[in-house]
Amino acid sequence: MDKLKIYGRLLDKIPSEAILMDERMSRHTSFEIGGTADILALPKSEEEIKYILEVCKEENTTCYIMGNGSNLLVRDKGIRGVVLKLAENYNKVKIENETVWAQSGILLSNLSKIIVEKGLKGFEFASGIPGTLGGAVAMNAGAYGGEMKDVITSVLAIDNKGEIRKLSNKELELGYRSSIIQNEGYVVLEAEMRLLKGDYNEINETIKELTEKRTTKQPLHLPSAGSTFKRPAGYFAGKLIEDAGLKGVRLGGAQVSELHSGFVVNVDHATAEDVIYLIALIQKIVRDKFEVELHPEVKIIGEA
Repeated sequence: MDKLKIYGRLLDKIPSEAILMDERMSRHTSFEIGGTADILALPKSEEEIKYILEVCKEENTTCYIMGNGSNLLVRDKGIRGVVLKLAENYNKVKIENETVWAQSGILLSNLSKIIVEKGLKGFEFASGIPGTLGGAVAMNAGAYGGEMKDVITSVLAIDNKGEIRKLSNKELELGYRSSIIQNEGYVVLEAEMRLLKGDYNEINETIKELTEKRTTKQPLHLPSAGSTFKRPAGYFAGKLIEDAGLKGVRLGGAQVSELHSGFVVNVDHATAEDVIYLIALIQKIVRDKFEVELHPEVKIIGEA
């Protein structure tokens, strides 16, 4: 990859403050871990997003798509290629009656506040999920009995050919932590959701209750990528890990949370290698003790 050439091409249509070279990814992930990315791009429009993807394709360079990095572990050697970050730089919202349109970079917590102000219900489950709308669509994020598939009506996305497509709820193939977006590597631009009119005070009370559950049961005071493992059929990952005697186990700066065993947390300047080794140890011990395979929910990217 000719880093300077790609940087120069991106500067043709994107402001210099939105194109960062050799950027430390620890600044862009909730784990606070990760080496440098060759180029980190922060587009603010659909045109800029398409242009970045086109340049990467023409230059035969890998382009990684990320939101605010809440479900991401970047390896210590960093990322060769371009990282396209869609977070608060791409976060417009429009609401008409019970229909909500929002760009993919908006944080779910911020979108929830806007929705509540309009007296709409049905999105309370997402109020405390620490991610962007685009990431939530891609993995069909859910919590406390609700999932994105319950509220999404359609999504605008860029497919593998660089074409913008409108995908219905059915076409998105939303399953447990999966979607066509994730499976095919599409880029979410915007999502349309249909909600219901509700009572402002009741909606707020529900959110308050869910927030209390999260803050008392999850290690939100420490850097992490949320739940480390997907839920295995018929089990809870956190309980399996705790029953295997792994609660509080530490490798380097990474530790199985003492508050919730389903979380691996960064307690002391953990490296990605620390986390990856700890994940592998957890998988092995749970497999040996219970014959259950744990699959990471956190996405691991970068140069090994």
